[in-house]
Amino acid sequence: MNEELRKIATQNFEIWNDSLQTKEPEKVAALYSDDATFLPTVLGEFKRGKTGAKEYFVHFLEKNPSGRIVQDEVQEISQDKYLHCGHYDFEIDNKDEGATSPRKTVNARFSYVWKKKEDGSYEILHHHSSLKP
Repeated sequence: MNEELRKIATQNFEIWNDSLQTKEPEKVAALYSDDATFLPTVLGEFKRGKTGAKEYFVHFLEKNPSGRIVQDEVQEISQDKYLHCGHYDFEIDNKDEGATSPRKTVNARFSYVWKKKEDGSYEILHHHSSLKP
């Protein structure tokens, strides 16, 4: 695998994860392209674009999520696009009745397609995440 591309994928995931820490849905949604497709982890709806991402993250950010990649692969699609997929863990607030810990870990699968923009930064064209069976 291209180590430079792996480094870019890791940096872009960190940018995305850091945007979650702001608790501002607009900042997370800004990472998605205007025509992005998004199949979120804890919602069965298909979301589109920045607006769809923002709608989802309004509620997801209430859980104070923090992600960590457990296993991943990066595949070049073209000179300006790549696929980043694998498994990640999310630590979120535990609001379960009778919970003994204030936080819990949720295991999920992910895939992102990232596209390089003219300014050299990247945006998300597609994001799919689902709970690990």
